[in-house]
Amino acid sequence: MILVGTSGFRFDDWVGVFYPSYLKKSDHLAWYLRHFPALEVNSTYYRIPAPSLFERWARLAPERYPFILKLHEAVTHKRKDPGNSIADSRRAAEPLRASGKLAGWLAQFPWSFREGTDERRYLSLVRSLLPREDPLFVEFRRAEWDKEETYRFLEDERIGFCAVDEPSLPGLMPPVARATNGFGYVRLHGRNAKAWWGGEGAGDRYDWLYSDDELKEWVGRARELDRAAAQTFVFFNNCYAGQAVRGAKRMQELLGIPRSGEEAQTLDL
Repeated sequence: MILVGTSGFRFDDWVGVFYPSYLKKSDHLAWYLRHFPALEVNSTYYRIPAPSLFERWARLAPERYPFILKLHEAVTHKRKDPGNSIADSRRAAEPLRASGKLAGWLAQFPWSFREGTDERRYLSLVRSLLPREDPLFVEFRRAEWDKEETYRFLEDERIGFCAVDEPSLPGLMPPVARATNGFGYVRLHGRNAKAWWGGEGAGDRYDWLYSDDELKEWVGRARELDRAAAQTFVFFNNCYAGQAVRGAKRMQELLGIPRSGEEAQTLDL
């Protein structure tokens, strides 16, 4: 089962591209749920919300709808004392868990997270602070993590490897797809090499619209993952100007995932 969605859904520049201009912001999630069968929540990286937010989401979403929550920056970027942050995240997510809609956690580590013994020890700590039944997925930025020792470690710890599509730049993680915890997980960031490292006038890192040829590279990998996994998630993080929803829609078509009748009557992307 391959589930395609986007990394977040609350973007002002999606209005008119994905969300109709007449739609209230409070109705954006309901609109998203009609189009995509899974959602990766990125806002939890910046701020851990009150449980009441996820209570509303749990009531709105269909039965067993999968939400994957990104761990807060205190866990992945500051890396001082992850215990309090993870405890707060778990409390916030309890309504999703109680409704059967918490599908896992994503830990996206930055370029500064190098491959090494201390770092693997830290990953083990993060894994231990989350319920064992909750899938944990880890995204690496550095290519030095791409080796069999890493994949064996992740399998032993029951941590999922997050495959990434990003610019082909020296040192960045290559497009490797592996299932290390029984699930497949893919994030497509776009290939905007010029803006990847930022700098004045560089533009938005995630300003990239995938071509069919680029997407087809991941159709094969997603299907390969799905043969080895109970479920495979494919999320588009090239969110600039609604390009994530365009890519996700086209990926669904290339995978042969049919539109629902209701969806076919909405915006033609």
